[in-house]
Amino acid sequence: MTPTTLPEHPSRTSRARAHRATRPLTRSSRQARGPASTRGPLARYTDAEGRLREILARPGYAGSVLVVDRDAATLGDRRLVAHLAADEPVENAGVVCRDYLRDPRGRRCRPVTPEDLLAAPFSEGGAREDSELGSAPLPELVELLDRHGWVHRLEAFDAGMSIPQLRWRRLAGGSELGESHERSESDRSELGRQPERVRDLVGCLESYEPVRTLTAQALALHREDPTVSVAVLRSELQRLDASRIVLNRGLRRAVLVAIRTRGLSLSEIAFRCGRVKRDGKGRTSGETSWLARRVGISPEGGGGEPTPWIHSEVLAVIARLGLGVSPREVEL
Repeated sequence: MTPTTLPEHPSRTSRARAHRATRPLTRSSRQARGPASTRGPLARYTDAEGRLREILARPGYAGSVLVVDRDAATLGDRRLVAHLAADEPVENAGVVCRDYLRDPRGRRCRPVTPEDLLAAPFSEGGAREDSELGSAPLPELVELLDRHGWVHRLEAFDAGMSIPQLRWRRLAGGSELGESHERSESDRSELGRQPERVRDLVGCLESYEPVRTLTAQALALHREDPTVSVAVLRSELQRLDASRIVLNRGLRRAVLVAIRTRGLSLSEIAFRCGRVKRDGKGRTSGETSWLARRVGISPEGGGGEPTPWIHSEVLAVIARLGLGVSPREVEL
């Protein structure tokens, strides 16, 4: 179990380039420095089960820094190593990482929770005070850019009520999912005037964050604001959290990694899940089309784009039976 400490400024990997478009674009991010703005991991190591893991420093709430241990292949199973306050030296993330790897008592940490992204360290009960909210960028100033070039932002939307609603909106750029031709300027303008559901934005980015965090911050900021309604936005976030339909990106990555590194095939994984088909001679094989649709490799029948969603029970079956891993390792 030999840790490998990486250079301070590692080269960008293809995986980092693939997800660059889903990062929030903020005015403050241009001045970010230290580990919080580093794209690469602080270190990598192999755990007792032979799996490669990596330790990263990521921006937290109000200028804090989260030091996170995660599975390097699936990018799941995130564990909180430390939550550093905003006034701590930026080098402390590296110090924490080294101490964590050298700890003779074992690496003790807990799973990362959504509350970790919404609270500053050492605050009582992890709750944020109103004065702390002012130290973070306003959610309405954050723009999200998806892989198709669309810009998404929280804005006040006139829904014909006495006060406007705070909703996510798709503003400009990109080509619509499932379309092979360019939209006209009038079509784009009409699309930009319509609100966007939280769930649709999460599906477009194939990531719960930072959409969920920004939405929760906006609800907290405007919970007593008489000039704007957040009822619809709140109900959309609640439905997203309660839904048993979850993103399949982590599972898709785990399936592709298993094919590349473990010699498995789509047919074998589907066969393990009990999805079997027979040809004209009675020979059996796994139903690869079922698996490819569930993990978002192939589109559903008649669809133009693969779905980013999967039922949590189906995810669990594919993870446990098809891959032999815990569903938690492939959940986002």
